[in-house]
Amino acid sequence: MNENNYLGRVVFSKTGRDMGRKFIIVDTINENYVLIADGDLRKVEKPKKKKIKHLSISNKVIDSLKELILAGEKVSNSVIREFLQSVDIYKEV
Repeated sequence: MNENNYLGRVVFSKTGRDMGRKFIIVDTINENYVLIADGDLRKVEKPKKKKIKHLSISNKVIDSLKELILAGEKVSNSVIREFLQSVDIYKEV
């Protein structure tokens, strides 16, 4: 998968203290690592670096958020929080 295809995707953490939580991929570092934020525990200003293999990647993408990230504009924590609360995606076991 192309690294830009990860941007804006809703993911679930499979390991660590944040296991089971929903996040959004806000940046890609390389083919193995991404930066994730949820607007609450992990803010956009200080996202968590996470290995892709430790994430369960959903098919849900926030297109508006992806466009903002690609344009280099600031994404607010409140937008991420509101979207993650409204989205009805559950971890696939």
